Formats: sequence, C-alpha cells, structure tokens
Amino acid sequence: MVKISDVAQHAGVSPSTVSYVLSGKRTISPETKERVWEAITALGYRPHAGARALASSRSNVVALVLPLRTGIHVPVVMQFAISVVTAAREHDHDVLLLTQQEGEEGLRRVSASSLVDGVLVMDVQLHDERLAALRSLDRPAVLIGMPADTTGLTCVDLDFTAAGAACVDHLANLGHRQVALIGSPPEVYARETGFAERVEHGFLEAARQRGMDSTAHPCAPTAEAVEELLEGLLHERPDLTSLVVHNEPLVEPAIRALRQVGRSVPEEISVVAICPDEVAERAPLPVTSVRIPAEELGHRAVDLLMTLLDDGTVPETTLLPAELTVRASTAPARAPKS
Repeated sequence: MVKISDVAQHAGVSPSTVSYVLSGKRTISPETKERVWEAITALGYRPHAGARALASSRSNVVALVLPLRTGIHVPVVMQFAISVVTAAREHDHDVLLLTQQEGEEGLRRVSASSLVDGVLVMDVQLHDERLAALRSLDRPAVLIGMPADTTGLTCVDLDFTAAGAACVDHLANLGHRQVALIGSPPEVYARETGFAERVEHGFLEAARQRGMDSTAHPCAPTAEAVEELLEGLLHERPDLTSLVVHNEPLVEPAIRALRQVGRSVPEEISVVAICPDEVAERAPLPVTSVRIPAEELGHRAVDLLMTLLDDGTVPETTLLPAELTVRASTAPARAPKS
C-alpha cells in the first residue's frame, strides 16, 4: 500500500507538506502542489476519508434513511436504495445507510459528527417527527416523500394524488361506475404515511367527481388477507366491476383471488395497480398500472442534494407525473343485467 511518506519521497518534499496539500491548512506554492499531486497520481495514492474531508470540507458520503419496518414492501425499498447508491457514485459519493428506527437522534448524530455531507430520507409521514431536526440540520437534506407542510424542506416524490386519480379516470372512461381501492396495510395509514394518504385522497376525490360509487380498504400484505377482503367486498357489493390495488405484494394474489371466487379479469372486473412495472408485468395477466418510478426518484433526489451541496437553488417540491400504462387487466364495463 502506498503511504504518505512514499508520496513525499517521490515529490521531494516532507510528509507534512503532503498533508498540508491534502488538507489545505497551510499555503503551499503552486509548484510544490503540482509536484505533490503528480506524485499522488503516479503512485496511485488514495488519501483516507479523513484526509479527503479535510481537503474538500466534505466526507464524500451521504446518508440514506431506509424504512425497514412493518407495512413496507422491502423489494421496492431496495429499488430506491440501489438507485440512490448508483446516482451517488456518479457524483463520487458513497452511501451510509441508517434505519428508520434511529429517527431524529440518528439524523442529528451523523450531522454533528461530520460523517456525511447530506441526508436522504424515505418513508415520510404527513406529520413526521423528524421534520424539526431536518429543518435545523447543518447539512442539506432531501426527502423522498411529502409531508403535509413542506416549508423549509426539499422534497421529491411521485404525484401519488394524481396516481390515485389516474386509476379512477381510466376506469371511468371505460364505463365503470363501481370501484374499490385495496390500499396499503393498516399500520401505514396509522402512521399517516404520505404516499398512502395521497393515493386514497386522489382515488376518492376522482371517484366523487366522476360520479362513481367508491370505497377504500386497507389490507395486510398477505394472500389470505386479500382473499378475505375480496370475499366480503363482493358479498357486500355484488355489482362491483373494478379494483385499484395500491399494495405491491397483493397485485398477483388479488388477480388469483378474483379467479377463485369466479370473477374473470377483465371481463367481469377490471384491475388497475399502482406499483413498479415489473410487478404489473409478472402478474397472472399483465396489469394496467401507474408505475412507481423508483430509479428516477432516487436519481432526482441525489441530484437535488448535490445541487444543494454546491449552494445551488432547488425547488421546494418536485413531483414526478403519474404515468398509466394500459395492459390486459382492464376492459370496458359490461352493461348491467336487466
């Protein structure tokens, strides 16, 4: 391993001079700086993180707060995480992972220790207890999600309100007048998680505007739970002709459960989902869906954070548009039986 003394010998200077070039703590002549950096390049010397931080006043690390708790679909969370890591490396940054359980204390700890240059936060609640800390950190922060009050914050998300509305509008345009939402797990609503609340609001408001009979139902992310829910729902609403599913693990089980109770998709019931494209495409039949753009959101969040680190100006909120792709699970509503 190349050491700082090797660089000093190659450049013809003292080890302390190399340290001062790296840290910027003393004025070094341009000629000496050039010799030191030429030696660093020639020898392939890699300063440790502390030296890089001193030289640039940065750690070249960003923190990502991951929501690893009940009600969260881990495969989608990992899509976000991979996207953030990939985008961060494009900006020569590494990623430090924090869990949701560390909360406000974890945010303040990594900021106070100068471990990271900035923070990315996922799974944002409408009245998130971390907001006060995020507004007061001496490091920039970007939220992948939207609280009720975005003042003093930088947020990026899918427009989940528009996503819920887009599903309803598609079904209404096909002539459906009965629709139900199979929503996120109950604990997600109990936490007032922003994306779930906004989907439900967009769904119910669009149904009201289109004159559709609508209901919304939280559901645990298991095949047994969705089977039980659909059995009761179809008993109560035998004329139901369309479903919106906003619960990634239930997209496939919902299709299977409908078939088990004798309802064909899409001939008798049309199904629309809000989920990643790969979830919609691998279902028993391809599902019409509004995609969750995890890759784009992760990249956009990192780009916003890097702009903040460079003292640039960014919008308070960035909402990606809801894009609906029509597949085999939706069809015109059948005329009611006389």
